[in-house]
Amino acid sequence: MKVGTKSLLFGVHQFLWHPLTVLIAWNHLYGWPTWREIVCIFIHDWGLWGSSDIDGKEGLIHPARSAAIARKLFGKGSVESLLVLFHSRHFARLCRMEPSMLCWADKLSIRWDPWWLYIPRAILSGEIIEYREMSAKNQWRIPLSASHRTWYERARKNQIELAMSMDPTKIAYQDEER
Repeated sequence: MKVGTKSLLFGVHQFLWHPLTVLIAWNHLYGWPTWREIVCIFIHDWGLWGSSDIDGKEGLIHPARSAAIARKLFGKGSVESLLVLFHSRHFARLCRMEPSMLCWADKLSIRWDPWWLYIPRAILSGEIIEYREMSAKNQWRIPLSASHRTWYERARKNQIELAMSMDPTKIAYQDEER
């Protein structure tokens, strides 16, 4: 079974728990979402299904695969498909767009994902290897020699700070009715 599938079934992007924490984060940042936004929160990572990685060649295109699902549900060119498509900062940058509101709720969701639940899921799915390697190389410079708990606490702090520092005037694809 590939890591993307494992992530959705029992890993960091588990299909019930992760969307629930994103929903809580969305409510914290923007207030209660519309029913369409709730659907987007629940499907935004479904594009990971069958991916051999999370932040590599296959995993990085998961927003496009998830957005295709949103297009089928809400129509071509729908705000919802764009909300899902740009939930990834990397994908938004590739398209020269600003991240969507869903990006920041996704990043902040770790605030409601305790280490004792997050770390075992990341280990079981194999994601922790990729996340630790990326964290050692990126701006966070969390050494591979750090314990999983130390890595989690520092990564969690960084994700929360990133989400809370977003500029609300530069958020793409906000619901016009809000």
